[in-house]
Amino acid sequence: MYARMLESDPSCNGRFFTGVLTTGIYCLPACKARKPKPENVRFFPTCEAARTAGLRPCKKCLPDDYARGADPILQDIEMLVTEIRARPAAFPDVRAVVRRSGFGVTRLFELFRQHYHATPADVLLRARIAAARQLLLATNRGLVEIADEAGFDSQSTFHDQFRRLNGLTPAAYRQLRDASSFTVALPSGFPLGYLRRALGRDTQSVSERLEGQRYTAALPLSAGPAVLTLELAAAEVRATIAGGSAADAHGVVLGLLGLEQDAAAFTRLARKLGLARLVAGRAEMRIVQTPSIYDGLLWAIIGQQINVAFACVLKRRLYERAGTKLANGLYAPPTPAAVAALEPAELLPFQFSRQKADYVITTSRLIANGALPLDELRLMSATRAERTLLAVRGLGPWSVNYVMMRALGFADCVPLGDTGVTSGLQAGLKLDERPDIDGTRRLMSVFSPFRSLATAHLWQFNQPPPP
Repeated sequence: MYARMLESDPSCNGRFFTGVLTTGIYCLPACKARKPKPENVRFFPTCEAARTAGLRPCKKCLPDDYARGADPILQDIEMLVTEIRARPAAFPDVRAVVRRSGFGVTRLFELFRQHYHATPADVLLRARIAAARQLLLATNRGLVEIADEAGFDSQSTFHDQFRRLNGLTPAAYRQLRDASSFTVALPSGFPLGYLRRALGRDTQSVSERLEGQRYTAALPLSAGPAVLTLELAAAEVRATIAGGSAADAHGVVLGLLGLEQDAAAFTRLARKLGLARLVAGRAEMRIVQTPSIYDGLLWAIIGQQINVAFACVLKRRLYERAGTKLANGLYAPPTPAAVAALEPAELLPFQFSRQKADYVITTSRLIANGALPLDELRLMSATRAERTLLAVRGLGPWSVNYVMMRALGFADCVPLGDTGVTSGLQAGLKLDERPDIDGTRRLMSVFSPFRSLATAHLWQFNQPPPP
């Protein structure tokens, strides 16, 4: 517990409270106050226990508020981000965000990193891009007017940033309204082989197939099942969608390619740490996102305590049982409602354990009845999303971090306990043995705020380069 307190680990908030005998206060484990010596620390299961010992609550991290379910600092940051997203043009620069927040610059950056895995500048830029996307699809306004309304200070900045994060120019993005295909530009040095390895990891998949440079996947888009085809090339990816919206398909393609991730910044960090070998040959590699949040949840639940090959088998059988078979022979992934209609006993003949079947179906029912709104998860802070998912029966810290990384796109997550991470750390850092969970947490802390990308590189570290 002391090690987690030293790391200001927010995942331990509420699990225990730390008391400092020399100052007479008790804190959340994630408190950023100066760390005491171990002999001056006591741990308590509740705030009441700490107060009984004669300690008073910290005025910086407000442990009593947290214990009551309130988190005023988090709520302040979430309200600020909601305002940025609603009116990005009202914030001409990061200084305006700082002034509106009421926090100092250092403290605000710390809070954005902790709760959103991003800087204020990142959040502001993505809010502007999102506003521009909406205006491009919903209106016929000129590009100059849209750039101004979204808060960009120049047309060139708008064009460059939009193309960098979308792989399309603003004008090309607008054409998605009536298109059935589009071409996404890849960053220079994009390691296509690693993308192909990720897309083709289940060679027997019933929902997707990779044949040479062509990837085909059945998707559950907003209008129903659709088929996405990608033609992969070194500099670009040509996407064609049948049965769905090109704009919806573009969102999926962005996730598959990971274009919104800052691979270059992680590469600079790895090299600064003296770990250039970790990114050698794949400096622009990104995390391939799951096509939907629900797909990520299914992977996380099904993959618990089994190997990838067997997880693929179980997932295929679930899709065949509850998905929709399309004309090309692929199965569109099942909807939460379709899985919610099953009973656990129906999955037992498919080699699901009773517990795993129960978790899959119970989670699907939460989604289907609105108790776990997946669309809202995308808008939540990382802190709120983690707490929401941890409250779901069958989702532990490993599963939640996997979902946050692979399905929600948060940048600073580690599925602690994952053998790919620990074996990658052992090889990459030349350790005598694989680290335990506490050791993994400590070693991965140096990669913050890009621990998700570090995880992806560690997964690849012990594998041979793809052809």
